[in-house]
Amino acid sequence: MASLRDLRRRIKATENMQKITKAMKAVSAAKMRRAQDAVLAARPYSKRIRGVLGRVALASGAVKHPLLAVREPKKVCYVIITADRGLCGGFNGNVIRRVAQEVKGAVAEISMITAGRKGYDFFRKRGYNIDGHFIGLGDEIKYQTAQGISSLVIRKYTEAEYDEVYLVYSQFVNVMVQKPVVMKLLPAEPPAEEGKEGQEGQVQKVNYIFEPEAEAVLAELLPKYLENAVYQGLLESKAGEQCARMSAMDNATKNASEMISKLTLSMNRARQAAITSEISEIVGGAAALE
Repeated sequence: MASLRDLRRRIKATENMQKITKAMKAVSAAKMRRAQDAVLAARPYSKRIRGVLGRVALASGAVKHPLLAVREPKKVCYVIITADRGLCGGFNGNVIRRVAQEVKGAVAEISMITAGRKGYDFFRKRGYNIDGHFIGLGDEIKYQTAQGISSLVIRKYTEAEYDEVYLVYSQFVNVMVQKPVVMKLLPAEPPAEEGKEGQEGQVQKVNYIFEPEAEAVLAELLPKYLENAVYQGLLESKAGEQCARMSAMDNATKNASEMISKLTLSMNRARQAAITSEISEIVGGAAALE
């Protein structure tokens, strides 16, 4: 059995740890609220631009654009969004495992662009080809970060260095649930707009008069669509990260309380045993003097 001094030291260390986890939980809760508001505010615009792209691409007919070019997937890139820090439960591990499932047994050549230190460190140490990495995202996601990622993807795709590009991030569902998702970025596939489907399950065609030409409209719209998709993924990931960290710190605080209770019980038992031993020695010594 551990000595009283060791037990007191362990209790003190656990109490200090509990103070840290409790403070981190409070900080994460405040950051979570801001991140949640940001992602909920951005979702309507993201949904709208997807719908606009679907209608414009359908109305433009057989217009050709480099980001719509379909090639045989010999070179595939994954844009992976993780956190810069840990202490957020299985948040980073879930995204990394989802990527590992996607690339397992892949025939195509795999390249990666990472946003967040955890994903970069994991795949770099395992020898994957990292074409770009973005770290130090901060607590407030900037649109310039999404522009930098999307511009790198667009340049390499138009130069035929990539044949397909996928975005992997953790979608914010609620405070307790964050779901890793894989979204195809390139070649751009105009999504169907919800609530405006025809009898055959397709978006109803709208007759647009393009000014300037349809090629110019798509040349402006497609990069914006990709930037917004990456930006939305960053916002979703940041909100999920803060929720996961808050839950992890809450569990750590509860576990620390349980550990303190167990250590206190052990300390009391050890102290009681020491007192009983001293009383027995005194009684035994008194009996020997008689």
